[in-house]
Amino acid sequence: MSSLNEYELVKRLQNGDVHTFDIIYQRYQKSLYLNILKLIKDEDASRDILQEVFITLWEKRSTLDADKTVIGWLFVVSYNMSLAYIKKELRRARLSAGAEVVDLANPEPEAADVRSKLMEEAISRLSPQKRRVFELCKIQGKSYEETARELNISKHTVNEYLVIAVQYIRNYIRQHPEYQSAYFPPFVAAMLLCS
Repeated sequence: MSSLNEYELVKRLQNGDVHTFDIIYQRYQKSLYLNILKLIKDEDASRDILQEVFITLWEKRSTLDADKTVIGWLFVVSYNMSLAYIKKELRRARLSAGAEVVDLANPEPEAADVRSKLMEEAISRLSPQKRRVFELCKIQGKSYEETARELNISKHTVNEYLVIAVQYIRNYIRQHPEYQSAYFPPFVAAMLLCS
């Protein structure tokens, strides 16, 4: 059952299959944890956020789109939760330092939903090979060499696919009117381009 493809995983999860949830957890928890840790630089908080991500996955399982990847959904949710944690810690630090809090960059919940939806849609619209390269390099944190070995392609092809995927995601987000109401932090591009 651990060889189930993404579509089958989502369908079984939507039906409340706990064993499928365990498979998803085992398959993606390590790479998600490492991505969260890269963003917030706190091991305990990263573990807490990871658990929240999977609790949210279980709670929202019936709303998942079987035509989109589970890892794409998990990536976007973990990114948003990490961002929320960073903002909360910044506010707390400002308050403890006695600084006045002016949080102009704090997005409304609707904007966060738009951002999540746009990222998920953009990732899901990549060709299967480019999406796989993006997921392996940017979501699972694998090197170009590891990705090339796993997909049986050259490192040059990995790099080429990744550049195309990142550019496509950026363009997709910019081409949608929802982008105007969604706050995208300046480091989204940097996060996408980090090797």
